[in-house]
Amino acid sequence: MRVGFVGLGAMGRPMAMHLLQAGHALSVWARRPEAAAALVEHGACRCGTPAELAAASEVVITIVTTSRDVEDLAFGAHGLAAGFERGGIHVDMSTIAPTTARALAARYAQLGIGWVDAPVSGGEQAARAATLAIMAGARAEDLERVRPLLLALGQTLVHVGEVGAGQVAKACNQMIMVAAIQAAAEAMHLANAHGVDLARVRTALMGGSAASRVMEIIGGRMVDRDFAAGIQARLHHKDFGLVLAEAARLGVPLPIAAQVAQQLDTLMSNGWGLDDTASLLRVLERVRVGAG
Repeated sequence: MRVGFVGLGAMGRPMAMHLLQAGHALSVWARRPEAAAALVEHGACRCGTPAELAAASEVVITIVTTSRDVEDLAFGAHGLAAGFERGGIHVDMSTIAPTTARALAARYAQLGIGWVDAPVSGGEQAARAATLAIMAGARAEDLERVRPLLLALGQTLVHVGEVGAGQVAKACNQMIMVAAIQAAAEAMHLANAHGVDLARVRTALMGGSAASRVMEIIGGRMVDRDFAAGIQARLHHKDFGLVLAEAARLGVPLPIAAQVAQQLDTLMSNGWGLDDTASLLRVLERVRVGAG
């Protein structure tokens, strides 16, 4: 297929490379030319604007940071909508508000353009290994057209429901995952207060019902005090802003999510937004030191 790709960061770059390796004709657009250099060397075509990218593509995949970023790419100056032919499809793999996904899909529908929201879980490691978990919200016929592309990027693909449903599933994923990171941080903080070896505590927990990928990966970073970014905490902070905004809009109480959001606020205020979310342990340590 003729595929366009926007969002050539730590996750997007290996995802785009998988599409090239699968034999698709890839076009790319990036604000920073150097971000696309490796893909161009491997045969991708560099485009000058998002509109030019869409004109060269049957499907455009985007994975960027915020709802506003996606809106600007789609309908901003020289945006994708200006270049798509009728029948084109925009697959957005970013994590954005469900309301934004539905609004963009409705605008595209007036132009005869399809939409698939397909946020992912698994992080940079899964992006490199093409083992992402993909949660899709779309019309069935639109998803079927892009299924081969998504299966080149992920290990699991679930059609959650209509447009926006993929983003709802991703919000649920983030709530559970980051709450688990907070729980792991509190467990490590308690063990440390007792003077117990954290590595052994983690090993014990991994053998019992507390075992999880969060305890394995993020708990390991807490034990090693390796706070260099695996996934930057600012992204989880952004995601929880989306979660709480939707909860307020719908009148849905989310007490644990609200408490975790406060911890993420404190993390950000300490300047750790570019570090890993394992830094929630440092938030607890900072509070304890301050109280002492």
